[in-house]
Amino acid sequence: MTAGEKAISAWFKMKGWKQFAFQKEMQAAYLSGSSGLLNAPTGSGKTFALFLPIVADYINRYPDTYKEKRNNGLMMLWITPLRALTNDIRKAMQTVVDDLEIPWSIGSRTGDTSAKEKQALKRRQPEVLLTTPESLHLMLSQKDYPKLFENLQAVIADEWHELLGTKRGVQLELGLSRLKGIKKASASNLRIWGISATIGNLEQGADVLLGYVADRAAIRLVRADLDKKIEIQSIIPDDIEQFSWAGHLGIKLLPKVMDIVAKSKTTLIFTNTRSQSEIWYHAILDRYPEYAGIMAMHHGSLDNELRSWVEAALHNEMLKLVVCTSSLDLGVDFRPVDSVVQIGSPKGVARFMQRAGRSGHHPGATSKAWFVPTHSLELLEGAAIKGAIEHRIFESRDPIVLAMDVLMQYLVTLAVSDGFRADEIFHELKQTYAYADLRESEYAQILNFITLGGKTLSQYDEYLKVEIEEGLYKVKSKRVAMRHRLTMGTIVSDVSMRIKFLSGGYLGSIEEDFVTRMKVGDNFWFAGRSLELVKIKDMTAFVKKSPKSNGRIPSWMGGRIPLSSQLSAMFRSKLDDVAHHIESDIEIKTLRPLFDMQAQLSHLPTSDEFLIERFNSHDGYHLFFYPFEGRLVHEGMASLFAYRIAKVRKASFSIAMNDYGFELLSADPIPLEEAIAADLFSSENLLDDIQSSLNANEMARRRFRDIAHIAGLVFTGYPGKTMKNRHLQASTSLLFDVFNEYEPDNVLVRQAYNEALQFQLEEFRLREALSRLQKLKVIITESEKPTPFAFPIMVDRLREKLTTETLEERVAKMSLRYSKGK
Repeated sequence: MTAGEKAISAWFKMKGWKQFAFQKEMQAAYLSGSSGLLNAPTGSGKTFALFLPIVADYINRYPDTYKEKRNNGLMMLWITPLRALTNDIRKAMQTVVDDLEIPWSIGSRTGDTSAKEKQALKRRQPEVLLTTPESLHLMLSQKDYPKLFENLQAVIADEWHELLGTKRGVQLELGLSRLKGIKKASASNLRIWGISATIGNLEQGADVLLGYVADRAAIRLVRADLDKKIEIQSIIPDDIEQFSWAGHLGIKLLPKVMDIVAKSKTTLIFTNTRSQSEIWYHAILDRYPEYAGIMAMHHGSLDNELRSWVEAALHNEMLKLVVCTSSLDLGVDFRPVDSVVQIGSPKGVARFMQRAGRSGHHPGATSKAWFVPTHSLELLEGAAIKGAIEHRIFESRDPIVLAMDVLMQYLVTLAVSDGFRADEIFHELKQTYAYADLRESEYAQILNFITLGGKTLSQYDEYLKVEIEEGLYKVKSKRVAMRHRLTMGTIVSDVSMRIKFLSGGYLGSIEEDFVTRMKVGDNFWFAGRSLELVKIKDMTAFVKKSPKSNGRIPSWMGGRIPLSSQLSAMFRSKLDDVAHHIESDIEIKTLRPLFDMQAQLSHLPTSDEFLIERFNSHDGYHLFFYPFEGRLVHEGMASLFAYRIAKVRKASFSIAMNDYGFELLSADPIPLEEAIAADLFSSENLLDDIQSSLNANEMARRRFRDIAHIAGLVFTGYPGKTMKNRHLQASTSLLFDVFNEYEPDNVLVRQAYNEALQFQLEEFRLREALSRLQKLKVIITESEKPTPFAFPIMVDRLREKLTTETLEERVAKMSLRYSKGK
């Protein structure tokens, strides 16, 4: 046993902890010089599993003098996807080095780090730096950045599953490729490790993180063979409504939720959206005023000081309840939390596991999670989640490849700092997973664009960012460099306005579109407070506290999360149990009256059947299809089927969908059987038919807005003086039209069309779904009124109608009408 291993073993004994087998395996793998991926569940001690081997390696190199202070420089980068994670991880690391009397400095650099702290980091680099992908690229944009990393020995990508399959993940791949290039030049070994909770494609996840590795045997995949105990329970409504519709049931279950809160030490209530968290916080405060002062809210639009206060208050056991979003999904260790409540389906198995793991967040503890349905049929999703976890079925995270917008931004980042040589960087890019298939012609087009504006923008100086001097690509303009650093990153959202009290103090930010729809004097709820809009100035909405209890809840863009393919498959499996009267789940037993009515009015499909319902009303002729594949797949499938049916007989359709199925509504009879005979479900000519059935040009235009932002084609403005949303939209739309007409082979335009298919329509899943449907027996039923499956889809269509009645009033009328059989 080496000196380092002895020191770590003694540390565990001092703490009274047992070193798990996976932690020992991880230690041996790291000390052998390997890189790889650590797979361990939430709350299993995975941070220590990777940090302690790095400490042991240092002790091995200085066995007699490791307690002496020396100028080590930056030795380890710890990359986290969320800024909120850094404080907790930093404290844990500091405890280790303090206990072992190692005089290391543990620093952090994120978007929340003050300018003063950043200057201190420049003067003296800590041995360990916790940062984000964006901040890593900001470091790469500094002059003489290779000196900063000359002593770097390890890079850890924490919560890698959260970055994999995102452009932030691609950004990290690029940063790692440059770090590897620097270390290769100095002939020193750089070890790269990822930490990931369970995902369906762990091996591929390791390949994406590490890129090309000559010696594949050196890649290690360390798995924690720990049986994390999770208790999951659905909150069952007292009455199951036969005509359920999305979103209304959750608040009705508030008393049952608050019973759980009252019996728990500390509870996190997770919602899927920021609007939903505001609604639940307001409802709790309104009905349970005794929780004022011991309840808080946490979501990404709140000011950093507010979020930090909530996190500290959780640690210090000052709060009994926090209503939150995914902002508290990851990594943070809040020991007082013993219960988690999930409002509505999280639409993914791994997402639910991550949130459930916030309770009992330490080795050996049991995580307790409750599932609150927001409509009746969502209870079956609760049963599906429990079934997927029991069978260890988790989502894969498909990696993004050839993201040209991220690459364009990265090249300008390198040009802003010390400059780059094209051949050297091209070789590094080819070693990454994301750009392994990058063609020289595509690379040349991007280089041409950042230097000469490409084929169409060469007359505009603002696009001529990079100059070439003796083969070195470099930005010489200080203005270009400053603007680039201000807009770096891949997270794109609608332009936001800051919310500030007239008396001083920020609350957070709200999207511009919401604020501009309000008048001075209007009331709204934000950060759990009732606020009155006083004035708008310089992209800041000034407010004051309001005594009014009513007011609008802010809405944020982003839409509803679609059902994952794994959860969709488990949902269909549970529905098959229902059809065969297998009632092992309490959720299925509870839903039996709803399913009995569905069977009476129509049919309960088994796993080898595809149900289509036909129903006529004063609105027209309805067709309801039930693939149970998720909202995004249904959006593409509905448009595709409408197009193919219209080829049989001309017709116009209204379309509505949810995660379970979709509706085609026409004023004329729909030739369904003829369309089926004409290969309605075929996956042949799929891309051509999608292009014809949807406004592919408009979908690509919407994707192009974000692509243009990331690529640096538009400048969003300076802090406090951001460009207005409509101006950004006009700028990107103009660029899209110009490229489409004069430069159709533009890599960014091509990317926009690909992203529309890949992300907006999930084309791959749509193709697989069509292949599955072709093998099923088609069941077509006729009914006189909408079935329990059809009703919520019809409600989704009602949401789009303009009327003076509230949605609740319209649903109540519709429910009454159909329950009477009229």
